[in-house]
Amino acid sequence: MQYLYNLPIRIGRNCWLGAGVIVVPGVTIGDNTVIGAGSVVTKDIPANVVAVGNPCHVLRPISEHDKEYFYRDRKINWETL
Repeated sequence: MQYLYNLPIRIGRNCWLGAGVIVVPGVTIGDNTVIGAGSVVTKDIPANVVAVGNPCHVLRPISEHDKEYFYRDRKINWETL
């Protein structure tokens, strides 16, 4: 039996991978995805989700509320300019 270790790992744009994440060969992680610390990614993860665990699974989608929360300190108050 011959083993393949040279499969590419594809990580999309604007992804966050927590500390100690392990990604096995051949996996694709979609755009705007958050992978929790210590997760082991063994299968493809879709875009715009939060995924955690060993093996890694989708916890929930990323919503507009999450984007508002993340950018709350960068919001421009046009009335004070």
